[in-house]
Amino acid sequence: MTEKERNFINRINKYAEDVLKDIDPQKTHVSEQLEKLRPIMQEISDETGMPIEDIFIKYMDLASEQGVEAEQKYREDLGPDFDFKI
Repeated sequence: MTEKERNFINRINKYAEDVLKDIDPQKTHVSEQLEKLRPIMQEISDETGMPIEDIFIKYMDLASEQGVEAEQKYREDLGPDFDFKI
C-alpha cells in the first residue's frame, strides 16, 4: 500500500471511528455502514474528481488489503510456533 493509499484509508477510518462508534458491525449490514461513510467519501470524491462509486470500491479494496497486512503482522508477532494450517 502506498503512502497516498494509506492516507486515503486512514482518513476514512478516522471518520468511521466517530460515526460508527455505536454500531455493532456484526448486526449491521455493510451497506448501512457504507451509507454512514458516504459524507466523507463524497468529500473525497469532490476533492479528487473521482466518482463516489470509485471511492467506495477503492476503500473496500484497501480495507481488504489492510486486513491482510494486519493478519500477516499478527502472525509475525506470534512467531512460527503459532503458525498452523487447518
